[in-house]
Amino acid sequence: MAKRVLIVDDSGFFRRRIKEMLSSDPRLEVVGEAADGRQAVEEAVRLKPDVITMDIEMPVLDGISAVREIMQRQPTPVLMFSSLTFDGARATLDALEAGAVDFLPKRFSDISSNADKAREQLQERVRTVAAGARPGAATSRTRPTPPPTATRSSTAAGAATRESAAPARRASAGPSASDLDLVVIGASTGGPVALQRVLSALPASFPLPILLVQHMPANFTAAFAQRVDGMSKLRVREAVDGDTLEAGTALLAPGGQHMGVRRRGSALSVRAIEPRDGEFYKPSVDVALREATQACGGRVLGVILTGMGADGCEGARELKGRQGHVWSQDEATSVIYGMPGAVAKAGLTDREMPLTDIGQALARLA
Repeated sequence: MAKRVLIVDDSGFFRRRIKEMLSSDPRLEVVGEAADGRQAVEEAVRLKPDVITMDIEMPVLDGISAVREIMQRQPTPVLMFSSLTFDGARATLDALEAGAVDFLPKRFSDISSNADKAREQLQERVRTVAAGARPGAATSRTRPTPPPTATRSSTAAGAATRESAAPARRASAGPSASDLDLVVIGASTGGPVALQRVLSALPASFPLPILLVQHMPANFTAAFAQRVDGMSKLRVREAVDGDTLEAGTALLAPGGQHMGVRRRGSALSVRAIEPRDGEFYKPSVDVALREATQACGGRVLGVILTGMGADGCEGARELKGRQGHVWSQDEATSVIYGMPGAVAKAGLTDREMPLTDIGQALARLA
């Protein structure tokens, strides 16, 4: 059965072009349109679509406010369209915190030309969000009791209500800080909120450097790093080539580049790697894990959070081959269980945990 789509945009031209692009896929059916956020809420309640595409800047009610209301009245997976600016990135992050599942850059040239690549990407993303997303999985207001050293932010989303629904897989108690040189955390769809949740649980005294890999365009990672830095006791910033890896600091891979690791004696630093033509994930969790393993052997903890696809699985395999450590997020609290599910199904995860438990387990390393 085709997935039912509601298109929301104040531009009639964009609504028409998006409808044409989606309607060419027999697995998708456009069942309604809305020209502002208020209409979007009303149509979401009336039509009960499987997925909504949503613009951000609209009259009457903006897209962020519409997402919040839809999550309260008719929880539905929402795919945001975002402008490729710093302000657009910040607004998109607000929408993700409000409950949207994922976003796509809003490029006029792609929409107007109906380019094959853009059309296929849009169709694939809408299908994936409709089929696998759990709206609100990372944004429930039920908050866990944080560890004594944790810092909490009013903007960080609370624990998912399903976190206690299934027992976590615990193959071992896990490594201690003395067993590790580095932590690598990778995420995709649902990752911005998940990473905020995990990092907000860590104290300033966290004894290890952290590398963060979140699938994001180049213009978005600086805004995301700035946001997480403001809600965490850790120092969080976008990585640049040559950055020293230091305890209590989390470096976010810049969009459009891979993040590698360089070792000189006991010192570790960031190595920027230009992606090859045709590579889909830029930055890539696989590349970061592989580089960390080559630099540190098995003294690495890889953490795979929510996201579509399987990025991180091959890197985790290489890390496990060197007796390294891998944790993954459980299905119940993942917005999309693709990445952590791939690692779990391959038998590579040492501990599969609800999202809140991951932050608390990392905090105990301190």
